[in-house]
Amino acid sequence: MGSSRRVGEPGLNDRVGSSIHGRVQAEDNVVELDGVREVPAGPLSFEEIFLDVHDRLYRALYFITGSSADAEELMQDAFLKLWERWDRLDTIEDPVAYLFRVALNGVRMRARRARVAATKILPAAGARDPFDDVDVRDDVRRLLRGITPRQRTAIVLTEIFGYSSEQAARIMGIQPTTVRVLASQGRAALRES
Repeated sequence: MGSSRRVGEPGLNDRVGSSIHGRVQAEDNVVELDGVREVPAGPLSFEEIFLDVHDRLYRALYFITGSSADAEELMQDAFLKLWERWDRLDTIEDPVAYLFRVALNGVRMRARRARVAATKILPAAGARDPFDDVDVRDDVRRLLRGITPRQRTAIVLTEIFGYSSEQAARIMGIQPTTVRVLASQGRAALRES
């Protein structure tokens, strides 16, 4: 397979800027990989690992977080943690995998902190003020007093106590269709008030 690359044009594996919006490979510019991974002759320096990985890590974090600032900060935190453990590098089997793992753990920790903060800001659904219940009951009573007694009875039986229109009709001594009409008229009157 021949190379279609022009002189001076960067190849797929050439380093091109550190922007997330770097060059895009043309669809017909396919590179064959031989499957053999190059193993460095000796241990890489921190600077070599940084130059080799920072762009890929930043891009991955950018696509995960959707934020350039968050991706940059998470990437810096991951490299800082690697630097802090640099004297014990022999305990880290794969520094690149370590960087990605630390950065992705940072993403998860931020999401967890955001959820915890949101629960502290938003009131809990179970925490109710008993005085609010009194106010609501007074409001409901006042609203129900504004409709006819038959409409009120139909609404209370069907909406509050959960009886079917047939059961409410037996209780009220009227037809089920009349119960439905009275409840509907009562709801309409409540919406208007």
